Amino acid sequence: MAKILLVDDAAFMRMMVKNTLNENGYTDLYEASDGAEAVTKYAELKPDLVIMDITMPNMDGLEALKAIRKADPNASVVMCSAMGQEAMVIEAIKSGAKDFIVKPFKPDRIIKTVSSIVGQA
Repeated sequence: MAKILLVDDAAFMRMMVKNTLNENGYTDLYEASDGAEAVTKYAELKPDLVIMDITMPNMDGLEALKAIRKADPNASVVMCSAMGQEAMVIEAIKSGAKDFIVKPFKPDRIIKTVSSIVGQA
């Protein structure tokens, strides 16, 4: 079973992604509310996939992505961004993100992305 870490400062966004994943058989899910917590939880959990927002307080998603990839060059991280953040998305891909998902989330896009990286639940 794939272990997935969901990172977003908005609890309702984490819940939305978590519910979508649960409904599709992904149940080994963990949460973090900012980039700093994501880096700490990544080190503890060693998840198979991180789904992370770009814009967050304390440490943004790009900083967290770089820290996670520095600690584990093989880390699979998918970034999330709102419309209009193309420059950040490009930087995220250059920094090692596997993919990105645009908010508002579409459940089928989340599942397609997750299954392409970690396989079916």
